[in-house]
Amino acid sequence: MTTSIPTYPDLAGKVAVVTGGSGEIGGQTCRYFAANGMKVVVSGRDKDAIDEVVSDIRASGGEAVGVPADTLSSADLANLNESAERELGPVDVLCTFAGFEPGPSTMDQVTEQDWRAIIDGNLTGTFLTLKEFVGGMTERGSGSIITMSSAAGRLPGWSSYGYAAAKAGILQLTRRVAQDVGRHGVRVNALAPSAILTRKQEARIPAHVRDQVVKEQFVLGRWGTPADCANAALFLASEASSWITGQTTDIAGGKIMV
Repeated sequence: MTTSIPTYPDLAGKVAVVTGGSGEIGGQTCRYFAANGMKVVVSGRDKDAIDEVVSDIRASGGEAVGVPADTLSSADLANLNESAERELGPVDVLCTFAGFEPGPSTMDQVTEQDWRAIIDGNLTGTFLTLKEFVGGMTERGSGSIITMSSAAGRLPGWSSYGYAAAKAGILQLTRRVAQDVGRHGVRVNALAPSAILTRKQEARIPAHVRDQVVKEQFVLGRWGTPADCANAALFLASEASSWITGQTTDIAGGKIMV
């Protein structure tokens, strides 16, 4: 499915940091931000993937830098923040998209080590990223933060126990931070995708299974794409959503209607 990139003129010249920018959803969001004239810091742990996104943006005439960072390292996050300000300017938009999904599991399959790794990689990493960047935004009196949850945190399903718990925790963390920083002019909202067809998903799930899932669960009759997530991020980053905070946007093709 091919669509044009929406344009939000107020985003031009603003600085965005995207953790998880080396992934497909984060990378597409970085490209969409740059297409709107934003200066983008692409972050993640895969340097080759970061370099690919930065190269794409620069080839299209955009401005981007890559800063590898582990969101479980406070030192890495401090360097990310400092690098963003030094290279591009104070951060206006923060997307906390870093995390990972281990795949379905039953309780007896989940070890304590698995649980802690999944909670840390998704929920703790999000908290530490917010902790690093929120102070600067509140001091400047403006900013938009977009966290990454999942349909797994909204409805019971077949995802791993740790992933479902972490993504549900991100939703409540989003609301709590939004409550705290709104009076300082900072908005905080969450995306909750379901069934986004990335290259990893295509390789993992046979086509006939994907087709069956669409028929049974999604009223719009297709899988989602990274572009669907990037479009929502653009809206939440822009002044078009200036009266929205503490909310969850379900990018779920009608699977979730609440």
